[in-house]
Amino acid sequence: MNRKRFARLNTNESGGAPVEPKAESRLQRGDALLVSVIIVGLALSAALARFIEARRPPESALRDYSEELYVTPEAARRMSLGFNGLVADWYWMRSLQYVGRKLIQHPERVQIDDLSAVGLKILPSLMDTATTLDPQFMAAYEYGAVMLPAIDAEAAIRLARKGIEANPHQWRLYQQLGYIHWQRGEFKEASAVYHAGAKVLGAPRWMEAMAARMEDEGGNREVAREIFRRMYDEADDEEIKKLALQRLAQLQSFDEREAIRRVFEDYRRRTGRCPDKWAEVAPLIRRSTRLQFDEHAAPLDPANTAYILKPDCEVDLDPRSEVPYK
Repeated sequence: MNRKRFARLNTNESGGAPVEPKAESRLQRGDALLVSVIIVGLALSAALARFIEARRPPESALRDYSEELYVTPEAARRMSLGFNGLVADWYWMRSLQYVGRKLIQHPERVQIDDLSAVGLKILPSLMDTATTLDPQFMAAYEYGAVMLPAIDAEAAIRLARKGIEANPHQWRLYQQLGYIHWQRGEFKEASAVYHAGAKVLGAPRWMEAMAARMEDEGGNREVAREIFRRMYDEADDEEIKKLALQRLAQLQSFDEREAIRRVFEDYRRRTGRCPDKWAEVAPLIRRSTRLQFDEHAAPLDPANTAYILKPDCEVDLDPRSEVPYK
């Protein structure tokens, strides 16, 4: 290609002067340098991940291992060399793997909002590190509001407040902090948080309505229902949506069992005893509720599993039911 043709091909769009070969060469060298910096940064980020992972004990030693993080959040931020997002993703993946591994080892079924029995000592630190590296990591704040309160409520509150400080225009972070206070029975504090969140541009009207109800009715089952409905509507993660539906089913089951107990009490007043079989009270339950029944006349819970008839006019969930027991 001759020099005139090269110059024509490298004329800028505004009709300016053509880019000379020397200038083109400098541009190419600059691009090559930029690519080299990116490659080196990725390599260093990978090396950091391997460095941290290498200091985690083998799986066989986990039971006797006193868990701790070897790198503080601030140290991890400095060592990331500007690739904070990549390292934050690594810490996030480690958090999920850590929880998954512990759940596999745990013999009983648990809900993600009640993992206190699983033993997740370093989960608060992992989430703190991920959000220090990437303060806009919304998924970490969302999970933290759900999973951390049962493990370390103070750490859950600190994480939510940290998210609000870094992202003051994200009203959902106020919703999450309000949820944490509500779980702890701190209805006045929850009301104040919902009220503050309602002032954020773009916040839905129900935030202010929730603030008004929370202080006076915070322990009411209807407030709980509203909280989990909003959690389902606003959550981005499918696991959190699933949790919200399970909690709504649990609240429905509380209502159903109370209705069944009232039928039992009426039956005992009339007969002087508690029922021995569902068939004895099924017609009464049908008249006073909208419950469905199985082929043995046993009423079904919200997961379509038969309730258990117990002595002393009591009813309970079947352990096999998908409705959370607690």
